[in-house]
Amino acid sequence: MASVSPASLEKAYQTARRRRQPWEPLWRECFAFASPVRGGGLSPEFGPANRLSDRLFDSTAPDAVEQLAASLLAQLTPPWSRWFELVPGTEIGTDDRAQLAPVLEQATQALRGHFERSNFAVEIHQCYLDLVTIGTATLLFQEAAPGDASAFTFTAIPAAEMLVLADREGRITQQFRTTGMALAGLRGRFPEVKLPPPLVERLKEDPDSRVALVEAVRPEGSHFRYTAFLPKEETRGDEPLLLAEGIFERSPFITFRWLKAAGEIYGRSPVMTALPDIKTANKVVELILKNASIAVTGIWLAEDDGVLNPANIDLTPGSIIPKAVGSAGLTPLQAPGRFDVSELVLGDLRARIRHTLLGDRLGPVQNQRMTATEVLERSAEMARLLGATFGRLQSELLLPLLQRATAILRRRGELPELPMDGRIADIAVRSPIARLQAREDVGNIVSWLETIQKLGPEAAAVVDLPATVRWLAATLGVPAELVRDLPEPLSALAAELVQGDGNAA
Repeated sequence: MASVSPASLEKAYQTARRRRQPWEPLWRECFAFASPVRGGGLSPEFGPANRLSDRLFDSTAPDAVEQLAASLLAQLTPPWSRWFELVPGTEIGTDDRAQLAPVLEQATQALRGHFERSNFAVEIHQCYLDLVTIGTATLLFQEAAPGDASAFTFTAIPAAEMLVLADREGRITQQFRTTGMALAGLRGRFPEVKLPPPLVERLKEDPDSRVALVEAVRPEGSHFRYTAFLPKEETRGDEPLLLAEGIFERSPFITFRWLKAAGEIYGRSPVMTALPDIKTANKVVELILKNASIAVTGIWLAEDDGVLNPANIDLTPGSIIPKAVGSAGLTPLQAPGRFDVSELVLGDLRARIRHTLLGDRLGPVQNQRMTATEVLERSAEMARLLGATFGRLQSELLLPLLQRATAILRRRGELPELPMDGRIADIAVRSPIARLQAREDVGNIVSWLETIQKLGPEAAAVVDLPATVRWLAATLGVPAELVRDLPEPLSALAAELVQGDGNAA
């Protein structure tokens, strides 16, 4: 494959920088009011050392953000859980499916083992925090060194380092990561690259001088081209300096969004929707605290009688304050009114913040004695609320994540050489929120079987019991080794079993 053009690479990088700039002020506000300890990096004044939490007086939004991120982790990629599996594709017949299923089950176990032994759960949770706060997150998926416990290693990329471009359909196609690197470290990482004279002079004067290293991933046919380079502003030349190139079967950068408006590249977050209420609640709490300090310390009046010196007054128990004979001395100033209405306003604001961030709908169950109907209704409500978001996360996060994982293990020889194209083999998401629709489908089948049972033996004779059992097992995600093919004579007894005591249902 031909090398990428430095001019087109620089042009795409500068375009990505221009398109991200309008989003940065909004991101700063979201971090400042919803996640202040994680807002560093967008600009120097928003570094962690500047203690952004000192400007925050209400913790409703930060708590709701953490709760929603934890709910996403539990509903999409729960650690040490069977949240995905490899299944036979649509073009595999019944006989071949029975032979292929055990092979794919072993591959699923191997794949799950690598995820569980890696740092995936830690890094994806940080991505969920960014996703909820600013609407866009990026996970770097790299192959670990040979001999490590897991073949995978993950890194949550801060929002300040990522730039993206999308195609006309809104799909992210080009990704750029900008990181600072010392010139000495750059020379050690790319020893074969000849540095331009300006950088050589900087290296001699200050080896710790830092430059902006850009890593770009762009589609090229059916693969992705990786390019590391220094932009023109660093080299002070006419073209960027190419440092390294490579080809990936799948992009190592996985960028996903919470919600996307038409014509936009970056996502929108629930914190952006709740930001007016978050800022108002923060101001109300600040005013309440100021009013409380006035109520505790008070505001005082003093006559200018030539004796009383306000600069020397110390309002402590047992203190003696001198005053002139006949003067009023030091008297308290009565407050014009009370600020009780603030509690009503603050309670309404906090309720709206939790509602927008799904804290009152995806949070822990308050009443532990819930009926089965209440549990189903809660699950249906969760599917309705996260339906659109889950569909986007499945296409932008889960499927690219699993496709890159299978590509790495296939290259290592730990997975069979089967194309995950949906025809021969496919990737099925079995996360808790994905199982909600499966439970509804199973409920419909069970209701259908119960109805057939009431119609009598003639209607029950149409039921194919082995096919029904296999379908229920596949829909509920039952491991393949737990299901065996039923002998043919047993199929003739399907009607008799269904019309009996209803055990088939």
